[in-house]
Amino acid sequence: MLLCSSVSGRSSQSGIFRDKTISSFSLSRSWRKSVMASPPILSLALPSDTGRVLSIQSHTVQGYVGNKSAVFPLQLLGYDVDPINSVQFSNHTGYPTFKGHVLNGQQLWDLIEGLEANDLLYYTHLLTGYIGSVSFLNKVLEVVHQLRCVNPNLTYVCDPVMGDEGKLYVPEDLVSVYREKVVPVASMLTPNQFEAELLTKLSYCRIGSETDGREACNILHATGPSKVVITSINIEGNLLLIGSHQKDKEHAPEQFKIVIPKIPAYFTMMKFQTYCLLKGTGDLMTALLLGWSNKYPNNLDKAAELAVSSLQALLQRTLSDYRRAGFDSQSSSLEIRLIQSQDDIRNPKLTFKADKYT
Repeated sequence: MLLCSSVSGRSSQSGIFRDKTISSFSLSRSWRKSVMASPPILSLALPSDTGRVLSIQSHTVQGYVGNKSAVFPLQLLGYDVDPINSVQFSNHTGYPTFKGHVLNGQQLWDLIEGLEANDLLYYTHLLTGYIGSVSFLNKVLEVVHQLRCVNPNLTYVCDPVMGDEGKLYVPEDLVSVYREKVVPVASMLTPNQFEAELLTKLSYCRIGSETDGREACNILHATGPSKVVITSINIEGNLLLIGSHQKDKEHAPEQFKIVIPKIPAYFTMMKFQTYCLLKGTGDLMTALLLGWSNKYPNNLDKAAELAVSSLQALLQRTLSDYRRAGFDSQSSSLEIRLIQSQDDIRNPKLTFKADKYT
C-alpha cells in the first residue's frame, strides 16, 4: 500500500505548474545523486502549459474507443497524456467477436507503484471511462487518493459509464459505488441521461424535462463535483446537452443547454456499449470537455460549445465518408474518423452555442 508522500517543490495553479522552469520537483532524488544520472523526464522537468493527464480507460487494437478515442485529441490540445488500458481488446464489442485481456485491480496498482517509485506520479488531471468491475473501480478510488497526495489540486474528470436508454451494461453493484464513493471525489462528471438518473436516484421517474435535468445537476453538485455535464438528454424528441458549474457552495450554479441535432445512423453521445452504432463518441466527448474546460476554467459553457462543435464536425465527416464508400450507415457499427478530423479537434469552428438559463 502506498502512503501519501511529502512532496517538496511540487505546486500547481489552475491545474498547471506555477514555475515552467526546471524546479526542485523536476530534479528527482536519483537525478541529483550523480552527474552521470539519466536525463530527466521532460514532461515533468519542462511541463506543458496545459497539463499532464493520466487516462484509465479501455483500449482496442483496431478502432477508436476508450483511450484510443481520448488520448490523441488531448495531445492535439496540448496535453501530455499517459494511458493505462483497463482492457485491451482486438476490436470493440460491436463486432461479431473480439479477443483480449482485462486488467485487474492489483495490476493497476502495480503500475501506480512503479510510477511512484520513480517520482513519476505527478498529474494535473485524472480521466476515467469504462470500468467493468467493482474491485477495479475501488482500486481507481485508491489511485485518486494517491494522486491527490502528490498533487492536492488534481482535477478528476469521471465519465461514469454504466448504461444508456434504460439499459445497464455493467454489474449493478457498480451503481452504488459510483453514487456513494466516486461522485463525491470527482471534479467533473459527464453522465448521459440514464446515468444521471441512476446517480441521483431519479431512475424511477426519469428525467423528462429541462427542469429535471437541471435539478439532477444540482443533486450531483451537492454530493461533490463542481462541474456536471449531462451529455445527452432526449426531451420531447429533442437532444440536449445540459451543463452546470457551481463555482462555490454559497451561490447557485451557472447552467446552460446546447441543442444537438440528431444525425441519422446513430445517437450522437452514446457510450462504450454492445448495441450502439457509433463507438467512442462518449469517450471523445469527455476528453474534449476536459481539454477545453481546463483552457476555460471559469467558462464551462464555452468549453462545451467547443467540445460539441468538434464532435459534431467529426460525426458529419464520419457519416459522409461511409456514404462516399457506398456503405449503409444505418446497418452496422461505424468507426469514427478521428485522425481525419484533427483540424476540427485542434481548431473547431464554433457552430454550436450555449443558451444560458437565468
